[in-house]
Amino acid sequence: MAALTPADLDGDFLKTLGITRFNVKAPPEIGRVAAGGAAERAGLKVGDEIVALNNAHVDSVEQAIEAIRGHAGKPMIMEIRRDGVVLPSLQITPEAVADSDGRNIGRIGAVLQPLRAVSDKYRVEVRYGPVAGLGQAIAKTWDTSLFSLKMLGKMLVGEVSLKNLSGPITIADYAGQSAQNGWISYLVFLALISISLGVLNLLPIPLLDGGHLMYYIVEVFKGSPVSEMTMEIGQRVGMALLLLMMAFALYNDVNRLISG
Repeated sequence: MAALTPADLDGDFLKTLGITRFNVKAPPEIGRVAAGGAAERAGLKVGDEIVALNNAHVDSVEQAIEAIRGHAGKPMIMEIRRDGVVLPSLQITPEAVADSDGRNIGRIGAVLQPLRAVSDKYRVEVRYGPVAGLGQAIAKTWDTSLFSLKMLGKMLVGEVSLKNLSGPITIADYAGQSAQNGWISYLVFLALISISLGVLNLLPIPLLDGGHLMYYIVEVFKGSPVSEMTMEIGQRVGMALLLLMMAFALYNDVNRLISG
């Protein structure tokens, strides 16, 4: 992995590593519908199962995505099953969107996922008792904290793209997606955000708790409080760093919304 570049992390990372994802052979269902998209205009709803596209039977998410991507701006006939009942065929026209290579691909503004009744068979649930669970929680918190610090460090030296920095818009989007997957996914997401904010707050940046700790450590070695001039300069530098970080995060959020 030493030969990987920051650009490799922005694309299909598993493909770059030479790993192929395991594709569950299950009919696709609508996991989320974007407001104002082609799927919403066509009347698709969360939980709808896609049975066929252009009279061709569909048995996987990948097959459906490939068909939709190849019909940019072209109407398609979609057959769906809702609450166990096959509805009359509806017409949907995927919107033409330029991909990273400049090619027009079709998108309907919906998240496709394997049918849960089938995909759940591939899941295994592991439970721990209170004592073992506490140990697992501490270990996971420690690993996540170290990973966050490593990512921040790699962003500073340019080994990881700043595109990985997210702001409130992306956080709200993923919070909604995790909530749709159930309360366990939602709590896991909240824990991840809490750990990330905790790590950020402990960075040695003035205005943050980590900055105050830095001043206290300097005071211990110096034997006297930090001067007011130093405090004022540190606050200005800290404010500039935080505003710069927020600007990058908001830019990435808006860019993701525009590019889809």
